[in-house]
Amino acid sequence: MGDGDFGGLADVELAAYVDAERLGCGPSVRELGVVEVRRRQGVRVAGRVGGPELAEVRDVEVGRRSVSGVALGGLTGVDVVAGDASLVASTGVGASGDVAGGGLGSAEGFAGCAEGVASVRGRLYRPTLDAVPLVVYLHGGMWSIGGLESHDRLCRRLAVAARVAVLAVDYRLAPEHPWPAGIDDAVAAFRWAAEHAGELCGAVGMPAIAGDSSGGHLAALVCLRMRAAGGPMPASQFLAFPNTDLTLSRPSTREKATGWGLTTDAVAWGVENLVPDPVRRADPGVSPLFADDLAGLPPAVVVTAEHDPLRDEGDEYADRLRGAGVRVRHRRELGMVHGFLTMELVSPAADAAGGRFFADVADFMLG
Repeated sequence: MGDGDFGGLADVELAAYVDAERLGCGPSVRELGVVEVRRRQGVRVAGRVGGPELAEVRDVEVGRRSVSGVALGGLTGVDVVAGDASLVASTGVGASGDVAGGGLGSAEGFAGCAEGVASVRGRLYRPTLDAVPLVVYLHGGMWSIGGLESHDRLCRRLAVAARVAVLAVDYRLAPEHPWPAGIDDAVAAFRWAAEHAGELCGAVGMPAIAGDSSGGHLAALVCLRMRAAGGPMPASQFLAFPNTDLTLSRPSTREKATGWGLTTDAVAWGVENLVPDPVRRADPGVSPLFADDLAGLPPAVVVTAEHDPLRDEGDEYADRLRGAGVRVRHRRELGMVHGFLTMELVSPAADAAGGRFFADVADFMLG
């Protein structure tokens, strides 16, 4: 189908979805506030079709010395309702990602901590009980919403399609936990996963890091943090329509500001929650696009969407990685909008675009 057949969108189903969003847009996230936005997302997630069955799915406490956890399905044969109070009690983590009993404070986070010290909740997805590579996944949601439930179907699909184990991380959210809480959690979770990959899924070698949108932003920063620390370095980085410039100064933030699903003002709201001080948003430790040097970072897949306020910052980050000598596979999905990885039930074209991203993961991890 040629570009422009459906108002510039990839198929008639996606065009209908975007048209409905344009006609039915209600209050903005800024007007609703974080509590109501989270509540509404929870309602949508509860009504979503479940993802594929896997050999094993279980919740784990990322940061504990043990990798034992609560079985959620698969060959373990235990069904637990997602969000059940027993899970919260067992992990010490609330539905918003808050850590019971205090925060994690330092850049070292909770990695290697002793029993009884704060951890964050994670969820392990295994497509097989055989040994497979591990991908640590950081969910999107403007750093303010989302969690294990919002990305459960996506992580299941990734595990099946790429034949990898996936460890989703329920990092702390803003505004309750502003910068640097989320990235501290992500770094510490990656360190913990690298230490326990063999126990989690029989993996040999370093895990990869992945994320969509704000999760892609955190995944990129994990790589920069690991380089600065001298390792361990992720095997690869998989970034789907990532934030890389929290100053929101690239042209697409103006060209695609409204009318394509995600709005630039919604992203700005998330940025304000995460980094209240505008001066800090251009810091390379906050916006990876502002890093002076990207050499020595892991091989990268960077996929962006044509009709996305974040398009240009993702494209530019891929170009800068390549210019620094990093192996990069970069693709701008034509006719796509932000968030297409979770739109496979809406649009066949979005499903196909997601399938290409999963194939990229498999190629880099198994090829």
